[in-house]
Amino acid sequence: MGFKENLRDEISYQGLMIKELAARAGLNAGSVSNYLKENSSIPSADVAVKLASALNVSVEYLVNGKSHAESGKKYSPEIRKMADKLESMSSRDRKNVGALIDAICEDL
Repeated sequence: MGFKENLRDEISYQGLMIKELAARAGLNAGSVSNYLKENSSIPSADVAVKLASALNVSVEYLVNGKSHAESGKKYSPEIRKMADKLESMSSRDRKNVGALIDAICEDL
């Protein structure tokens, strides 16, 4: 995935509206919206830095979906939301969810 897809995914994951992100980044909402369009180009480096900073992610993450600390695997917003919920569960509940996932995956 490229910049616009990663930007779109991160906006969705964080539950932001374009105008909220634009305000955080000190940018025009129309400009941010343009970066999400099908035939859009990647913004200049200074704009990419502002967007990444406003989203609390690295520019590298927005460009290629990876941070320098990652192993290279990028999880979808849906999976990341599940992981966030798992982190808030008790250890016992996480073990139960893990057992359920293992049981479901046995047949895959």
